[in-house]
Amino acid sequence: MLAKKLKHLELTDVFIYLLGLAIVAVVIIGSIATLIQAKYALRAWFDLVLFGVTLGSIYALIALGYTLVYGILRMINFAHSEVFMSGPYIAYFVADAMSKAGLVEQNPLLTVIIIFIVAMLSSTLIAILVERVAYRPLRHAPRLVPLITAIGASFFLQYTFFRLFGPNLKVYPAINLFDASIAFGDFKITYLQIFVITAAGLLMLALHQFVQRTKIGKAMRAVSEDRETAALMGINVDNTIVMTFALGGALAGAAGVLYILVFNQVTAFIGFVPGIKAFTADVLGGIGNIPGAMLGGLFLGVIESLGPTLFLDGLGIAAPYQLKDAIAFTMLVLVLIFRPAGILGERLTEKKA
Repeated sequence: MLAKKLKHLELTDVFIYLLGLAIVAVVIIGSIATLIQAKYALRAWFDLVLFGVTLGSIYALIALGYTLVYGILRMINFAHSEVFMSGPYIAYFVADAMSKAGLVEQNPLLTVIIIFIVAMLSSTLIAILVERVAYRPLRHAPRLVPLITAIGASFFLQYTFFRLFGPNLKVYPAINLFDASIAFGDFKITYLQIFVITAAGLLMLALHQFVQRTKIGKAMRAVSEDRETAALMGINVDNTIVMTFALGGALAGAAGVLYILVFNQVTAFIGFVPGIKAFTADVLGGIGNIPGAMLGGLFLGVIESLGPTLFLDGLGIAAPYQLKDAIAFTMLVLVLIFRPAGILGERLTEKKA
């Protein structure tokens, strides 16, 4: 078996595997060197992992929007990063108005709830609009056509917000609801981290239960398996696709609010990097696979937070955290070399394969 595989190896395959092994070697050597030097206390490592899980939870929520649409339409919705941006951007104006009215200081919990509702509704409406205007007329076009359209829709939304609201950063008013923290000996967890991780986890669990147990969720799975057969069985394919975009948009809006609670500012271009990271998380976990998107997001967040210090600090590289994006995408390359279908693998029917 092994001899048969070696016989069919090409020079390109050998180079790719050698590259993968070289990356693994650097990761192992760098990690050992960093740990031997013992420059960081256990609390520092805990903080890095915790921040990674927090960030990864946001990536996972965004990634679910990509994987839902891919599972139904077999296309990558690159405009999803702007759906993520639009919710918290529109909610900023509501938050600013509430701050001027004194509501943020008087009732911060109500403020957060209103921001979530506005952001999720805004992102949902924009996701449905993108599906109706940009994708539905191209439903039966070759795959490359909606892909190009998705990129165009992404730029359209970016520059629409940029021109309408200007290039300046929009800084959210400070919400003191999450300022406190819980200490466990030397370890400390902020209320904000607890809230972000818990909220993201509950939303992911709710989506999984919705897809697995509701009538609409069963229709979504049926359309994902075979659109034509689902239509013959009486399922309204158009409504199912709209619901898919709506769910992805709502999750993106919620992820946008969680992202703003962590970083506290919004521009017309904040969706690009988290969107690319979420798409990377999708590929890491196995695109089209909902649990894979969740796992991929958490994996990417932890690697992005922990990796620069663990992998590079021991090698004497200055300011390793500036290479966090390079490490995140290097992990993607590594997974694609040794596990092209992703960590959990893409779920393909025989027809799709």
